Amino acid sequence: MVCQYFAPTPDGADTFTIAMPKLTFGRGCLAEIGARAAAREIRRAALFTDPQLVAGKYFETVRDSLQAAGIDVTVFSETLIEPSDASVLSASAFLADSGADGVVSVGGGSVMDTAKAALVYARYPAPFTDYFAPPIGAGVPVPGPVLPHIACPTTSGTGSECTPLSVIRINDLNTKFVIASPFILPQEALVDPVCGATLPANVVASTSFDLLSHAIECYTARAYTGWAKQAQPMQRPVIQGANPWSDLAAREALRLAGEYLTRGVADAEDQEARDALMWAATLAGMAFGNCGTHLPHALSYGVTHLMRDIETRDYAVPSPFVPHGISVIVNAPAVFRYTAAAEPERHLEAADCLGADNRGATPDDAGEVVAGRIIELMRATQIPNGLSGIGFTEADVAPLAKSAERQRRAVGNAPRETNYTDLENIYRGALAYW
Repeated sequence: MVCQYFAPTPDGADTFTIAMPKLTFGRGCLAEIGARAAAREIRRAALFTDPQLVAGKYFETVRDSLQAAGIDVTVFSETLIEPSDASVLSASAFLADSGADGVVSVGGGSVMDTAKAALVYARYPAPFTDYFAPPIGAGVPVPGPVLPHIACPTTSGTGSECTPLSVIRINDLNTKFVIASPFILPQEALVDPVCGATLPANVVASTSFDLLSHAIECYTARAYTGWAKQAQPMQRPVIQGANPWSDLAAREALRLAGEYLTRGVADAEDQEARDALMWAATLAGMAFGNCGTHLPHALSYGVTHLMRDIETRDYAVPSPFVPHGISVIVNAPAVFRYTAAAEPERHLEAADCLGADNRGATPDDAGEVVAGRIIELMRATQIPNGLSGIGFTEADVAPLAKSAERQRRAVGNAPRETNYTDLENIYRGALAYW
């Protein structure tokens, strides 16, 4: 049934689980939210968005559709870009007091992740880090179901509408970590590519590189058969490794990114390209929601932990701020030069999907082929030249590695065993590419 990559291993998993929301995709589908919420018997909706979107047409479309369906609406619009424990606790207090029997989120990954986490803490209050994995948390599972959630993404990158994950900054540690639970997977997602038309170029670049990295990380992740078999099926982790389903979604997301990323960044009027990127982001979300990411995302959290004195074009966020997609992709070429040695054929296949010219390439060339194609796309879209392009130097390598080392599950999902020295070497290799 499956390729050799998923061959059984001693004591390894022999099953995998796929979970996705009910998905609606198409231009204008945001207007369906009222009917879809009513069909789920939602009578009072807590509507999550952010301060930029709350006065805009996408929020208005959703609110008006809900109200036209006879649904009461209460609004939380104080979501932060890069949500924190403090902002999530504020959102959960709002939700707990709202009387809502369902949640709708309209925005990027920060809005959807805030809604997911608020759903947990509103119903199951606990010390904040309890639901996070060690070493920073207690690893307590989310106890049970939460209110129904319909997610409506407005950017073409995070795929959060299709994942059971929420990424939150712990302020005391100044670093992002992940809550993972099947209970926080949205029940429905409405993906309207019209939302992509108004995104600034650098936002499209950042979010599109996020989806690209989601897809290639899934395709090159440790196989699910390489993770330990769970005695209890309901204890199977969300981050379960590459599997035949995640392969399908990741390959198509890579193909679309390779074909449309530069076009979508260059021209806001290129409807074909921007629609394709919205679909690619959803596919990549489907992939990593059922597989998990690995080193580029693990290393990105070190970047946003230690960033300093930097602003980013097209983002109205004070310094220091590096968008998530940029914090991921500046490390990615160095990562794949490292991981390709473990699974060169998978890396060459991923590069081929992404549009690389790998004619005549041998397994020994795999890392350079993948890295070269990513660097080509970075340069074409004016992404910073590695870590040095966002203010880091050789002196930052050791602190970055120490920070990323805490992301144990993502580091463990890589196809190579990776230690602290390896992380240092990857960061060092990511300082500059051209």
